Amino acid sequence: MAPDIAIVGGAGHAGLPLALLLVNRGFRVRICDPNEAALAQIREGRMPFSEEGAQPLLQAALERERLSWSPRPDGIGGAAVVIVTIGTPIDRYLNPDLRVIKQWSEDSAPYLAHNPLLLLRSTVYPGTTNWLDGFLKQRGLNVRLAFCPERIAQGQAIRELQQLPQIVGGVTTQAAAEAGDLFRKLAPEVIELSPLEAEFAKLFANAYRYIHFAVVNQFYMLATEHGADFGKIIRACRHHYPRMASLPDAGFAAGPCLLKDTMQLFAFSDSHFSLGRDAMLVNEGLPGFLVQMARRHVDLSRSTAGILGMAFKAESDDIRDSLSFRLKKVLEMSARHVLCTDPYVKDPKLASLEQVLAEADVLFVATPHRVYRTLKIPSRTHVVDVWNCLDQNHKPSS
Repeated sequence: MAPDIAIVGGAGHAGLPLALLLVNRGFRVRICDPNEAALAQIREGRMPFSEEGAQPLLQAALERERLSWSPRPDGIGGAAVVIVTIGTPIDRYLNPDLRVIKQWSEDSAPYLAHNPLLLLRSTVYPGTTNWLDGFLKQRGLNVRLAFCPERIAQGQAIRELQQLPQIVGGVTTQAAAEAGDLFRKLAPEVIELSPLEAEFAKLFANAYRYIHFAVVNQFYMLATEHGADFGKIIRACRHHYPRMASLPDAGFAAGPCLLKDTMQLFAFSDSHFSLGRDAMLVNEGLPGFLVQMARRHVDLSRSTAGILGMAFKAESDDIRDSLSFRLKKVLEMSARHVLCTDPYVKDPKLASLEQVLAEADVLFVATPHRVYRTLKIPSRTHVVDVWNCLDQNHKPSS
C-alpha cells in the first residue's frame, strides 16, 4: 500500500522527527533514506540520534504500523505527498554544491509521474525551487511544488514543530494551499511567501545568527588578547541593562546550517555579502586563536591537550561540522598528544573524561555540556574555557 507521505532523507535530523509527528497525526508515512544502518535502528525501535521526546513517538508509530521505510528512490512512488529533506551543501571552497539536489531530481523523476504535492524542506540555494519546477515540467511532470523550510533547533524538533510558525512558499496558489493545510495539522500558524522569499527567509535567519555569534566572538578575542576577563565584561554589559540582554556568550558557532547558509548567501550575492564572509573568518578562526592563547601559558610541544566536548552543541550527540574537530587538527600540529572526550558522542576513539582530566596539561572546553560545569580540575592544569562554562569555584587558580 502506498503511503500518504514519503519523506526523502527521512532517517535524518530534519526528516525523522517530522515523520513521527505526522504518524502521530494519523498519516501513513514512509521513510526513504539510503542510510540502511539508520533504517535498521528505526525498525528495531531505536532512535539513530538524540532527539528530545522522539523515542516514545517512534515506539507508538511502530505499534500502530503506520511507519514504513525504503532505502531506494522508488520508495516515494504513489505517495500523495513527497517531502524532501536533502538540501544544498557547500563544497570545500565554500560554494553551493547543487549536484546533490540535481542528482536526486534525475533519479526521482520517474517516480513522480503521479504528480504528488512535492515539498522541499531543507535549505536550498536561492532560486532552486523555481529551477526544480522547470526541470520537472520539461519531463512532463506537473507536481504541486513548494519550499517549506524546516526552522527547528537540532534536538528540539518534536517540540518546535508544534510551536513555531511554518513558512510555505508555493510555486502555485494550489501548492501553497495544500502545503499550508498539511502544516496546519502540526503548527499553530502558517506564513505564505513566494518560493524565493521563503528560501531567503531560511538563509537570512541562519546568517543573522551566525553574524550575531561572530560579533561576540570578535569581542572575546579582543578582550582575551589584551588580558581582560571576557566573562566579567559580558556580565557587566548585561547586568540590569536590557539593551545588551540579547548578547550571546562567546563560543564555537558550528553545526550543519549556520556556516553553510551564510556562505550560500555570500555566493548568491556575487561575493558582495561581506558581513557573512567576515563572520566566517571570525568564527572559523576561533579554534586557532584559542590555541595561540594557550601557547602563552603552556609549552604545547611538551604537553598533552584535552578537548572537552566533540558535539557541535551542548547536550547533543551531533558532531556534524563541529569546530571541536578543527580545534583537534590545530592541536595535533603543536601538542605532544591530544585526547578528546564527550559524554554523548559514541566513538571508540574518544577517551573517558577521567583519563582526560588525569592526563591533560591543558584543557579546552569545546562544547559546554552541563556535566562540565562542576568538574574539579587539577590545579596543575591550564584551562581554556571560551564558553565560560566551568564553575568558577572549580577552576584552578591562574
